[in-house]
Amino acid sequence: MVRTMLNNDGKINVDVMQDASEIVRYDETGIPLYIQTGELSRYPDRKALCHWHDDLEFIKIIDGEMNYYINGKNLVLKEHDGIMVNTRQMHYGSSIDQKDCSFLCILVHPALFSSNRLIFRKYLLPILEDRETEYVYLDSGCPGHAFILDSLTEMTELKRQGEYGYELEIIGLFYRVWKSLARQFQAGNPAAPGSEDMDTKVQKDMVSFIYQHYTERLTLSAIAASGGVCRSKCCQIFRKYLCQSPIDFLNSYRLEVSSHLLKKTDRSITQIATECGFNHLSYYSELFTRHYGCTPRQFRRQFRGQLPGRLPADS
Repeated sequence: MVRTMLNNDGKINVDVMQDASEIVRYDETGIPLYIQTGELSRYPDRKALCHWHDDLEFIKIIDGEMNYYINGKNLVLKEHDGIMVNTRQMHYGSSIDQKDCSFLCILVHPALFSSNRLIFRKYLLPILEDRETEYVYLDSGCPGHAFILDSLTEMTELKRQGEYGYELEIIGLFYRVWKSLARQFQAGNPAAPGSEDMDTKVQKDMVSFIYQHYTERLTLSAIAASGGVCRSKCCQIFRKYLCQSPIDFLNSYRLEVSSHLLKKTDRSITQIATECGFNHLSYYSELFTRHYGCTPRQFRRQFRGQLPGRLPADS
């Protein structure tokens, strides 16, 4: 999921590269693993922002169901099922009918397996470099997939317990998981087809442009120009891949950045709104309330435990 951080000056550092791929903050520096549990209710409008990264992503649904979008394709991840998303695929998850969903999310960088070049070339590269393999849907009713899903649960529990050397056990499990995936791939039953087409590249360019220029006054024409397409084509691509308009996506990102500023700084709400690209406080407050179910002032007090009168007048 796309995340933001603040530097010591209170300025936003967005965890995306210049091409808008996500910078993954691993659980421990030097070990390219990220293991977390989450709920869609923690995201504005119960929808994560579009992103991609060089890591393999594994999702397992604990409770509920999730809409999952990959390169414009819409899947429904059912309870106890999951998915493996290949590297550099544009994806995000959202709720179904605004219902909550809890899930495991595990990211692992292919570099974790690269110490032996022969093993890496023989077992990983054929899948990583296959443009037809965007993802593998993990069906809990399939024995091979059930093993992978159970392994994801075991990895999460190992991290929770945090015993000395737990990372070694997790890495060992990943090798077994990858063996199962590689055997399916070799047998000709990998995943869902679909190589990156021109529209996917254009979408990435436009999302990247929004991530880098969200503080500025952006128009539909400017967003379309960043992808080298006309405005109608721009809207068509956003609807296809993100199920929302370019301006709605822009505002969703601005709201997420503003939520971090509300939690991490003492800046006034007016200042935060302006810094995130909103020219009118009333419009910002209206959108924020619609997405988060509370006003910016209520949000700040909820997450920071502030008492009335301790923040600026418009906080």
